[in-house]
Amino acid sequence: MSLFRQALFLLDITRSQGIVRRYFVVNGFDGALTMLGLIMGFIVSEPVDLSMILSVCLGAAIALGMSGISSAYISESAERKYALGKLERAMISDLHGSAHGVASRWVPLLIGLVNGLAPLIISLLILLPLWLAHAGVNFPFPPLYAASFVALLLTFLLGVFLGRISGVTWLRSGIQTLLVALITASLIYFLAGN
Repeated sequence: MSLFRQALFLLDITRSQGIVRRYFVVNGFDGALTMLGLIMGFIVSEPVDLSMILSVCLGAAIALGMSGISSAYISESAERKYALGKLERAMISDLHGSAHGVASRWVPLLIGLVNGLAPLIISLLILLPLWLAHAGVNFPFPPLYAASFVALLLTFLLGVFLGRISGVTWLRSGIQTLLVALITASLIYFLAGN
């Protein structure tokens, strides 16, 4: 069995697919809004060197990723140990070597990776216009605005993803998440810019 199929099997027997989707969207949304907030802060502030902006945003992206991995791993590991112990007591048997035992050790790691990689990857995508500008690529508009546009686009796509899962209209769901991002950007623009 391939590693991917093994991971799907472990998620299936623990019924964790919904948890993985939820962590992906929630922490991915956190990553997008955090980067949007930082970028809006730099837009309304005194001009700062692009390399400094990249360092600050990359630091925040890495911190989001590490926080996501460690927090989800610790909490899910505790939940899985509790669930395995409960199952062992009900079956009056040691399940350490069973599929449920293996799942109790590996599923928290899988969930932690999804929880941490989602905000990290989304943040890196948002920072892409800044890296390209730093490398000498010219944009028709300032790179901070290009990065803001990518952040808004990704929040819209996360909403579309949620809409497809929940069965509501993808456009409505996408617009809802986009509105949250636009309100966030507007608050930062008007409150931090004055």
